[in-house]
Amino acid sequence: MNPITIDSVPIIQKNAEDAEFSDALQGLHRGDFSRLERLFDERSGRSRIVEWHEEGYFRDEPQALAEALTCACFLGRTGVADYLLKQGVSPSGGAGTGLNALHWAANRGQLEAVRLLIRAGAPLETRSMYDGTALGTAIWAAINEPRRDHAQIIEELLKAGASLEDVGYPTGDERIDAILQHYRPS
Repeated sequence: MNPITIDSVPIIQKNAEDAEFSDALQGLHRGDFSRLERLFDERSGRSRIVEWHEEGYFRDEPQALAEALTCACFLGRTGVADYLLKQGVSPSGGAGTGLNALHWAANRGQLEAVRLLIRAGAPLETRSMYDGTALGTAIWAAINEPRRDHAQIIEELLKAGASLEDVGYPTGDERIDAILQHYRPS
């Protein structure tokens, strides 16, 4: 007996894929980015997110696709982020969590994601739910949740033209203050 298929995919497999995608959509909208990390894994080839996009799953889900870019940047999955940008997803990504793709990349110390978003033209002065820009988010994270690349991220944002207008100076962190001093008007 042959299994019943839809587009040559057995119905049982299709239902499982649909359930997994539905769960992913919910996670993207809720900002469950750490839980969704396995869907962005590229070690075995293409990530599940890319596969779903290629299969048309996101066709009617532009908001979820924007959140997928933000999630990719949060996780530092620049291959997925680059793919999504090339598919026309805005470099701002989604901001359902209150922070957009650049805010999260800066917060999480994802230097290559920050660079990718800057090259893609992500707006530098967009405000998060905390009323901070990507630069302000990077500085806050460097002081309160330091990661290896925060200083370089701050430098990259400043080189790209991020405004120092709202940055409290001095910050109290000598390393960050030295970077900011270099970019402050004389």
